Amino acid sequence: MMREQLKTVVRWLLQRHLPVTKVNRPVVAGLYRSHVAARELIAWTARFFWYEPLFRSQCDRVGQRFLMEQLPYLIGRGTLVIGDDVRLSGKSSFAFSSRHVASPELTVGSGTFIGHNCAFVVGREIRIGNHCLIAGGVRISDFDGHPINAVDRRNGLTTPSSEVAAVSIGDDVWVGHGAMVLKGVRIGDRAIVGARSVVTKDVPDDTIVAGNPARVVKSLAPAAVSLFSEEAA
Repeated sequence: MMREQLKTVVRWLLQRHLPVTKVNRPVVAGLYRSHVAARELIAWTARFFWYEPLFRSQCDRVGQRFLMEQLPYLIGRGTLVIGDDVRLSGKSSFAFSSRHVASPELTVGSGTFIGHNCAFVVGREIRIGNHCLIAGGVRISDFDGHPINAVDRRNGLTTPSSEVAAVSIGDDVWVGHGAMVLKGVRIGDRAIVGARSVVTKDVPDDTIVAGNPARVVKSLAPAAVSLFSEEAA
């Protein structure tokens, strides 16, 4: 009996909070604004004095007006080139494997946005164009990471160099949340990849693909031609 009563009291206490009334609302609201300001100041200080200098030291080139929030997770060494006006949101990872070429290369074009928790695995080359939108949770890799042969996997061998194939993403491409872009794929300009899609083959310009494996579901070419025609007029 006593135990049940104690549980009831504990549950009641866990559900309690400081009441917000007309009297204390201005004070609580002010405390909230102070909390947000302090949090943003700490984040800015960490980025300015720690995260960004550390990340820049690992890049071969970083363009103007670069913005980042947290220090990306970097594995291995390769060539990392960042264009102008690039934004890295949240925390992503960049993994380079030098077993296939001396310096695998990752290039991010100008005006491109990369969302939180993206992963880039580079064995040869991944090239992302200008003004792309890479949503959170996207994974792009130019090799499988492990060989198909089970005996080779058991022996700890990596993907054969012959099966490492560069990935190329054109300009103005939008890759939806959680999508995967696999080795050897070329995504054309202005294409859209649906959320959670797995892209295993080339994507033509001005198309929307979706699914696993990703397939063309819509052509954007007529709308694109109309838009450019109106701008020219």
